[in-house]
Amino acid sequence: MDRVNDMKTALVTGANKGIGFAIAEGLGTLGFRVAVGARDDVRREEAVERLRAKGIDAFGVALDVTSDDSVRTAAQALDRLDVLVNNAGIGGPFPQDPTTLDLGVVRTVLDTNVFGVVRVTNAVLPLLRKAEAPRIVNVSSNMGSLALRTGPIMAAYAPSKSMLNSLTVQYARALADTNVIINACCPGYVATDFTGHASDRTPEQGAAIAVRLATLPGDGPRGGFFDDGGDIPW
Repeated sequence: MDRVNDMKTALVTGANKGIGFAIAEGLGTLGFRVAVGARDDVRREEAVERLRAKGIDAFGVALDVTSDDSVRTAAQALDRLDVLVNNAGIGGPFPQDPTTLDLGVVRTVLDTNVFGVVRVTNAVLPLLRKAEAPRIVNVSSNMGSLALRTGPIMAAYAPSKSMLNSLTVQYARALADTNVIINACCPGYVATDFTGHASDRTPEQGAAIAVRLATLPGDGPRGGFFDDGGDIPW
């Protein structure tokens, strides 16, 4: 078997910058062939070139997680898949006070953060089922924890992550008798465009938990919610 076909392939959505790029870099450093999923053609190709400059086997995949057609085309462009990291996500505009919330904002946030995960996951699941050790990682947030109630009031974003966590559990239940392992993670408060770079925590530090879950052994946890410190309360 030739080297390319023998390499494990990972698809990271929203991988052109920030935590997504750091996850792609982390997996690439471990020897994965990395598919950089992103909507913006220019930023996607720039990310691919940056990864290749680091010696990583990377290629771009045009991917808008809110579009059925885009997701379907992206899935068809892959010849194999071993790891899926559903990283693409949006915060939505402020304010998100529940007492004055625009339902259009909720729909927009859910379309990316929740429906987008379902679109992509189900589109590539046939490929993952063929892999020897398939892994799915959903990048969530502890703002979605009903117990912790962290961060500012964001009545569209936080519930979208709560739903993503619940969805992760449902996938884990449905895939319990397969070798597909799925978990959710929180990268923490990381210096990215999303946070206005108002943090000392680097994207690489935030990406570490996703990379770890993407490379779990066969007896690893299923349907959990983790950060660097371990389990996160639901």
